[in-house]
Amino acid sequence: MPPPAPEAPSAAIPFAQPPGAVPATDPGVQLNRPGLQSDGVHGPSNGATCTAPQLRRFIKSRPYVPMHELRRRFAINGEDDDVTAVDLADGRVFVGLPAREGDLLGELLRGGEVGYELSMDPRSPIVVGLYPMRPIPRS
Repeated sequence: MPPPAPEAPSAAIPFAQPPGAVPATDPGVQLNRPGLQSDGVHGPSNGATCTAPQLRRFIKSRPYVPMHELRRRFAINGEDDDVTAVDLADGRVFVGLPAREGDLLGELLRGGEVGYELSMDPRSPIVVGLYPMRPIPRS
């Protein structure tokens, strides 16, 4: 007769997590973690805000800014599928930012202060990157 197999412990040792850690499996809980405030309209944010001049200065300081870099630089938190429609003279484009920041960027786009690159893969004009518009020198 073979020897009996050792018994597994009856209680698992809990995994230690740092204070405030939230499992990444539930994005709804992740967005409602302590420290994030919601204004009731634009969803949760971490209180960090940006202004149109800050956006303009950041975009003009680089030759090209991908949208994810803009979100990271200004700590723009929100839902995964936040998209703001921006009406331009050439039609409507969609910006992957919450409403407030999308409206600020829309002002810069309409004013011709920044340009944009579109992803036409899903046949929807989604802005994937931005670049500064420099004035043309006149003779």
